[in-house]
Amino acid sequence: MRKLFVAGLLLFSALNVVGQVKNPIKFTAKITNRNSDTLVIKGANNFKQVIPINKKEVFAATFEAPKGFYRFSDGVESSTLFLKPGSEVNLTMNAKEFDETIVYKGKGTNESNFLAQQALKDEKFQNEAFAKEAAEFKTLLAGKTKADLDNVEKGDFDPEFKTNLKKSFEQFNQYAVQMYESAAKMKGFVGKPSAEFDYENHKGGKTKLSDLKGKYVYIDLWATWCGPCRAEIPFLQKVEEKYHGKNIEFVSISVDVLKDHEKWKKFVTDKQLGGIQLFSDSDWKSSFVTSYDVTGIPRFILIDPQGNVVSADAARPSSPELQTQLDSLLN
Repeated sequence: MRKLFVAGLLLFSALNVVGQVKNPIKFTAKITNRNSDTLVIKGANNFKQVIPINKKEVFAATFEAPKGFYRFSDGVESSTLFLKPGSEVNLTMNAKEFDETIVYKGKGTNESNFLAQQALKDEKFQNEAFAKEAAEFKTLLAGKTKADLDNVEKGDFDPEFKTNLKKSFEQFNQYAVQMYESAAKMKGFVGKPSAEFDYENHKGGKTKLSDLKGKYVYIDLWATWCGPCRAEIPFLQKVEEKYHGKNIEFVSISVDVLKDHEKWKKFVTDKQLGGIQLFSDSDWKSSFVTSYDVTGIPRFILIDPQGNVVSADAARPSSPELQTQLDSLLN
């Protein structure tokens, strides 16, 4: 999944639900190239609506939900929408071009369409502005904020939607600055020797990074308790299979705490995880982890055959960007 800081993500974290009105929402979704046979809609106060696909290849459900921001998920992909009692939501999309193809039709869908388009704008901003120098980045961010506020103000939207969206733009600004600073720091690692590790190997003994010199090394920092980490495992297994026999090693480093050591061993065995499975010596405080300023997982790192950093924040296995990069390096 792409590393986005779209407004929708921030809205979901600061979601404001308004009232409890018994007026059902009719929801249907037609998704081509879907990732799952189940669509999940989540909201505040532990709201969760699971919608299985029917015989007509359509996700359809009628349910009650208070007005507010929600998040729908098709497998590992997700997006934000706005639901109101009495709405009739018709969603169509192609999961292979997830954000780019989302279209809502029906009663009460203006807000959701705005969110879908806003996600694309946020992604474009990330792709373009993050490559700029600091002063230009700040100018672009200020311009984007003004344009976003203008678009919300002139739109025909629910009043609560407008209020919450304006708050989310403030959060977006703060988060964008943090992400820009983090990205700049990650660029500083490129081409420099990686920090070393010497960790317990699930198969026995210990493994050092230096043991793998001469090959590219793709590192997955993860933990058994981390849902997004586990969601990447099937994709990682497919990537491992595709590049089997190539000049690359896939290394998964668990940052589980020591008391979960046996849980880690069992998880690796039960799930038949491939690659090189290692257990860090001091979870989040391990020197290798802290050397890369890791504040969240999963985190992926790519190292070249000489032991130098190619990317300190590499693409995830679920992202097509990873295979594009590996193809260019290994073929």
